Amino acid sequence: MNSTEQQLEHLRGPVPPIAHNARTIAALTTNPGCARRAVMDAAGVDKRAVAARVGFPPPYGQSPFAITRTRAFTAQVKANGCAELLRMLREVLDLKIPEVAYRDLEDAGGNESQEVRHALARQVLGNAAEHADESGTLFDHPLLRLPVGGRQVFLEPDLIAFQYQGTFYVIEIKSFAVIDGQADGGKVAAAAVQSAVYVVALRRLLASLGHDPARVSHEVVLVCPENFSNHAVATKLDVRRQLTVLNRQLNRMTGIDKLLATLDPGLTLDLAPDRDGAPTRPVGELCVAIEHIPARYSPECLSMCEMSYFCRREALGTTRALGHSVSEELGSVEWIDTVLGLAAGRLTPAPEQIEAAAVLRAALRLRGESVEVPA
Repeated sequence: MNSTEQQLEHLRGPVPPIAHNARTIAALTTNPGCARRAVMDAAGVDKRAVAARVGFPPPYGQSPFAITRTRAFTAQVKANGCAELLRMLREVLDLKIPEVAYRDLEDAGGNESQEVRHALARQVLGNAAEHADESGTLFDHPLLRLPVGGRQVFLEPDLIAFQYQGTFYVIEIKSFAVIDGQADGGKVAAAAVQSAVYVVALRRLLASLGHDPARVSHEVVLVCPENFSNHAVATKLDVRRQLTVLNRQLNRMTGIDKLLATLDPGLTLDLAPDRDGAPTRPVGELCVAIEHIPARYSPECLSMCEMSYFCRREALGTTRALGHSVSEELGSVEWIDTVLGLAAGRLTPAPEQIEAAAVLRAALRLRGESVEVPA
């Protein structure tokens, strides 16, 4: 174990690291500049438990109803060897094939070991890349692997990799509806990022076997129910932008030692659980430890990060709490009180604040003109 691994283990405490999945890895791209999230995820810290201990438990989670609905819809799409899915693939990918082969990689001869299942997926997908089947093959439940923060993370997706004439497509099945040709933008964006995680993992698998990673298409197929029925509809999503952001963040976490070098080597987020598993770490002490790791809060964090409500309290009164666009526009003006003072002319701007101050005064003048009541 090297010094970085030892520091991450000390930071987490004597508990197993929290396992990543596509959803948690996708969340890394929401705020790639946040050192707090990068460090905690690299160490495998249970952010939900830490947030609950300091009094800011995340109020969200995937509902049992949504999980049940997703499973039912997925089973419908995959029924009869994915016959319904093939119909949609013919349309969205313009395929001229009557049928395709189907291979379920969930069963590795009765062995449930992740290492064995990954080895099976590696062997089967590698063989498919070596001998491209002209008729196409659907590979269900491929167990992929991706390095995150120096650790190999298994991704057990309920998705399908489709190989046709040497090109692989990631197929993501979601249960949110497409109504009159439109779907919820936030849910589509989240699905695109999660699909990009699988594209990266599949590309790395092929590259490790000596194949061109570009054989995994940057276009993924998203399958959703249409309108208010269970009729499925498919569409292509271009995830090149998401791939760029994701690769940048994964590379940043690979270099986590640079972030750790700025922290106290003795820093720990260990909850010190008692014999029954209840945390005993003093709340004040834990808060100080968390605040030692710089955060970059933005309102978008609220839907993606378990620590977001703690960070929002910490960012109260700062321009960061108003979102990336506001804080970036104002540059070095960090506090809202300073913003108001510069806008009203009560404060003299520092040299680096002169441009922002001019923008703020102009904005205040325009606001005054727009709300002025005619005599």
